Amino acid sequence: MALLADIQFKVGEKLDFSVCYPVADFDRVSVFWDLNYFKYCFLKGVGIEIDEPALEREFDTICSLLMEENDNTFLYRDFQSRNIMWHNNKPYFIDFQGGRRGPIYYDVASFVGQTRAKYSNEVCEKMIDAYLNSLSKYKNIKKELFIEKLNLFRIFRLLQTLGTYGYRGLFERKKAFIDPIPTTLNQIGELLNNYKERLPYLWSVMTEVASLPRFKPCEYKGLMVDVMSFSYHRGIPDDYSGNGGGFVFDCRAIHNPGRYEEYKKLNGTDAPVIEFLERESNICEFLDNAYAMVDNMVETYLKRGFTHIQICCGCTGGQHRSVYSAEHIAKHISEKFGVRINVKHIMLNRSYTIPER
Repeated sequence: MALLADIQFKVGEKLDFSVCYPVADFDRVSVFWDLNYFKYCFLKGVGIEIDEPALEREFDTICSLLMEENDNTFLYRDFQSRNIMWHNNKPYFIDFQGGRRGPIYYDVASFVGQTRAKYSNEVCEKMIDAYLNSLSKYKNIKKELFIEKLNLFRIFRLLQTLGTYGYRGLFERKKAFIDPIPTTLNQIGELLNNYKERLPYLWSVMTEVASLPRFKPCEYKGLMVDVMSFSYHRGIPDDYSGNGGGFVFDCRAIHNPGRYEEYKKLNGTDAPVIEFLERESNICEFLDNAYAMVDNMVETYLKRGFTHIQICCGCTGGQHRSVYSAEHIAKHISEKFGVRINVKHIMLNRSYTIPER
């Protein structure tokens, strides 16, 4: 961190920024590219409704605040621990091909705010002090003013990071990019608390996202089974664990009570529908086959110490046959194995948890 100030100012003195690729400067286009990356790759991917004009207005506010100071200094752009190599008792810096002219705060925010590094507050404080001490050779800034500005850049960098986690995790389903999301949301929430008045809409949106069950840190370390019912018209549910999916049982070959007027407003948890399915269809035989496959998987996962299985039951409307099947599979697994089960009926907008025994 002490060497960062030297890199920023000494390189900035001699570098011809016009040769920087893809752009010469950290400008409004760069800022909005990253903010929109966050919006489209993360925010829209989590499935909440957003007021886009309100969000864009606050993006404009963020951009104006970030652009207030811009010395003729080198912005490393990807200054983080994995881009520092130790050789012969000296640090060497790599992966700066995205460098350009830009504000000094960006690289500091990148380094101290690394989600995966999990630096303690004490370590972050020491790093900032080391940087400010070195910076004093080039520029004097009061620490409290520096921190205030730095926190805004930290918010910006974390939003950019969420864009990456959204694309690589929520879209490409890579677990390594899903796991850090709750921690990142927590960091953004803490920083945004100081910007409620300037960025009220962003603060409210991120508070809503952080409260989503899928992003709540789970202290339970045993096997967890997600059992869902769904409609094929809406598509097979995503697997947010990052494991790429699990069992999908197609219930559409089972005699459909939804074809009859007296059952249309009911669902697979109502007694008349249950009686119809057990009397007029082969659903019990269907489930016996499903149990055999699921049991083998649960037994194997318990032996190997795995932590997640997803089981989806689908039918045409996601209301009768799939709901009945999901309910019975969840009950069967709970009674036989005693693991924690999250049950979600997507078309009924209903969910609950069966605790482990």
